[in-house]
Amino acid sequence: MARLTPLAKGLITVIILGAAASAAWHLGLADKLKGKSSSLGTNTTSASTYAASDGDHPASTASDTGTGPLGSPSHPLKVSIVSFHGYAPALVANGDNLDTQSGSIYDKLGLNVKFMIQDDIPTLSTIFEAKTAECAWRTSDFWAQEQPNLRNSGLDGRAVMIVDNTQGADAIIARDPNIRSVEDLAGKKIALLQYTPSHGMVIDAIDNSSMTARKKASVQYVFVNAEEGTAGVRSTLESGNVDAAALWDPDLSLAIHNANAHVVYSTKTASNLIFDVMVCDSRVLATDDGRAAIQKFVQGWMDGVKAARQDPDNAVEALVKTEQYFELLAQKQGRAFIKGLFSSLVWTGLEDNARILGMAGDTNHYERVYQRFDGIYRAAGALANPKSPVIAPQDSFDYSFIRKMLDADKAAETAAAAPQQTFTVAAQQAAIQEESATVTKPVTVNFSSGSAELSKRSQKTIDDTMVPFIQNNGSAYFEVSGNTDSTGNHGANMALSQARAKAVVDYLVEQWEFPRERFKAVGNGPDHPICNEASPGGEGMTLDDCRAANRTTRVAVFSAR
Repeated sequence: MARLTPLAKGLITVIILGAAASAAWHLGLADKLKGKSSSLGTNTTSASTYAASDGDHPASTASDTGTGPLGSPSHPLKVSIVSFHGYAPALVANGDNLDTQSGSIYDKLGLNVKFMIQDDIPTLSTIFEAKTAECAWRTSDFWAQEQPNLRNSGLDGRAVMIVDNTQGADAIIARDPNIRSVEDLAGKKIALLQYTPSHGMVIDAIDNSSMTARKKASVQYVFVNAEEGTAGVRSTLESGNVDAAALWDPDLSLAIHNANAHVVYSTKTASNLIFDVMVCDSRVLATDDGRAAIQKFVQGWMDGVKAARQDPDNAVEALVKTEQYFELLAQKQGRAFIKGLFSSLVWTGLEDNARILGMAGDTNHYERVYQRFDGIYRAAGALANPKSPVIAPQDSFDYSFIRKMLDADKAAETAAAAPQQTFTVAAQQAAIQEESATVTKPVTVNFSSGSAELSKRSQKTIDDTMVPFIQNNGSAYFEVSGNTDSTGNHGANMALSQARAKAVVDYLVEQWEFPRERFKAVGNGPDHPICNEASPGGEGMTLDDCRAANRTTRVAVFSAR
């Protein structure tokens, strides 16, 4: 049995966990790896890092730089990953092995790849400076945190492809049946791991909610020790010490089952929020040999996605054969459990990369997320050097590798431009009538008195504030409501607020080409205030501020059923 190595004590929380690292941190496997018995449903010890060193799972290490061209048998392309099911396509492409096998996808492309499992997640500056690997995984938000630190060390890198997109694997969940929306978290305790994608998702959701500033400040964050991982978050929720939790699979699914919890908000709705990328050393990207090797690396991974999709059972086997974590997980939970994890994320192929990266004529979701999380984590104090210059999102990604493949594959380009899903009025009505809004964003869209005509200023407010929120929630339906304060004639306010809501929806459909079926326009008038105008001091507001808060256009998110 392999020896469990300790977590590097010096790592700051920001680099300890990412969505892609979830599988290596929990499910009671630390005890299993140490030869102890443990219960998957109740154990809270996290497996922080291990290096298999015997049997069928030799440890992957690479301290030398090789002698031949990069990607040759004597100088394989070294790639740092963690134990995570999102990387199954790469293992399939490598012949179900950490090292390239004869006859595999990568072998046929003339590329030798050595994947290294590094569940202790060393920093990119550590990896690149020691030349341990030429490329390494990151989530897009994680990369937004770490690239400034990498540049401060005198190095740099670029993401070269999107490898997976979580769609349901990250969520805010609650035990209390009365917590049905993000707004219901006011005054509640929520457990999570600091500076992880789940943390960013919570901050983003609360920032975009209709809670007043006082209510937002009342949400109590309970940061679980990083070494406990999401198993510690799950245990905290199950023990009843908190009202809600933010975490990811597989502990997400276990917490829902063990704690009888329900999903409040997840990446199934916020489907354009969390992406995994492969980041490569800029020094490698600066050479012809290096670029040639990376092009084959990207091509092989995309081919591996096709192969894994066609035969997901083999993708399970690739994980079980190459990573001891999944071998043990298969023994404890069965291969069907591992296969079930695939449903909460998308292995992103060429057409998915084109769509996410805006190469099909739509929004570049990667850059939007990178920029958003850079701001979130700077404000939260997550950067090692808070004064690090802001990096333009386009300077964090080398698009040429995906672009070259896309130019040679028009079918993929066409597929990327096609709608991801079909929205219908019937589904919209069912979602809005039968479900509660998961989060409601208030936006101050200014109108002239008595008018429902959008000014240029109002259009820019929609463009800058409302549209990114809609894009984030890529699979959702929306209720767009016009709202007024309590002054004036009630009937007139109702009619005017309806007209203003319709004007906003018309603009979103006509100018941003969102499907009209995703939206319902509603006029609330003064009937759904955010702030009680009879006692504005209860929200720490003046009467004028309270009325201004109520005079907003609100966008309520409803999950597709």
